[in-house]
Amino acid sequence: MANPVVWFEIMGKDGAKLRTFYGDLFSWEYEEVPNMDYGMVWAKDGKGIPGGVGGGQPSTHVTFYVATPDINACLAQAEGLGAKTIMPRTELPTGTVLAMFADPDGNTVGLVEQSE
Repeated sequence: MANPVVWFEIMGKDGAKLRTFYGDLFSWEYEEVPNMDYGMVWAKDGKGIPGGVGGGQPSTHVTFYVATPDINACLAQAEGLGAKTIMPRTELPTGTVLAMFADPDGNTVGLVEQSE
């Protein structure tokens, strides 16, 4: 896979409730993010991909994030194929660089900038 899926998010109104549900169902253990209704779950033993479960959203959604070496080029290509950028290239305080687009059917897809 040239551009692998590297992160997932499950978001809803009540993050604590969602984290309890998925924790009980899949034995996920979370690293809680301070001052946010968000917990990160890390892949263990090199199996699976890491992700986050959070709350405080007006609606529920699941998003996956794909690695790309150039977010702006990927967004331009996605738009050329009928997508709409919903979050332009954004650098987080942690140094992680993200963006999001809606595909032609409205599904939200995230991008993570990573060098090859």
